[in-house]
Amino acid sequence: MRLHVADHPLITHKLTVLRDENTSSPVFRQLTEELMTLLAYEATRNVRVEPFTIRTPVTETTGVKIADPKPLVVPILRAGLGMLEGMTKLVPTAEVGFLGIVRNEETLQPTTYAERLPDDLSDRQCFVLDPMLATGGSLAAAIEYLFDRGATDVTAVCLLGTPEGLHAIESLVGDRDVTLVLGALDRGLNERGYIVPGLGDAGDRLYGTV
Repeated sequence: MRLHVADHPLITHKLTVLRDENTSSPVFRQLTEELMTLLAYEATRNVRVEPFTIRTPVTETTGVKIADPKPLVVPILRAGLGMLEGMTKLVPTAEVGFLGIVRNEETLQPTTYAERLPDDLSDRQCFVLDPMLATGGSLAAAIEYLFDRGATDVTAVCLLGTPEGLHAIESLVGDRDVTLVLGALDRGLNERGYIVPGLGDAGDRLYGTV
């Protein structure tokens, strides 16, 4: 597994505002989208491209375009929806699938309750969006789901992660082709399974249910 923790002052600045408990839901949503676009630059560093010939006002030249089959972006419902627009702004030709995964607050175990994905993901590059890598259960379940459908190249993008979550993903993926992109690596989890210092429940703060 490859790990990239973003190190950029704009990302750190925006994360600081996200963490603030006084940040309103509208501002939280806007910043989440902006952060996702910044992180998407790193997440798509190895996106597959193919040669493409064009004509400029001066001459003919060869550039590249995103190769087929197009990348598949998979936000984990519901909080991952807050990251989707930031990703598709950068890669508008990507296709979008959905996974609904909920965590049991007592056992902390994930359950998949909904999915909308192509049946066959062979030869597809998949990008999973989940704001918080806490215990790693939800993201691990999503990655395993994609591999079961035939995916061989998965990149996961999270605003925040923990050492516990990293360990869980590393244990799951083994030598499979997985990249993890984080906005920051936080200290760890508290007794309730929340990231510390974290930013609270991303879904609740995105959609104003706190």
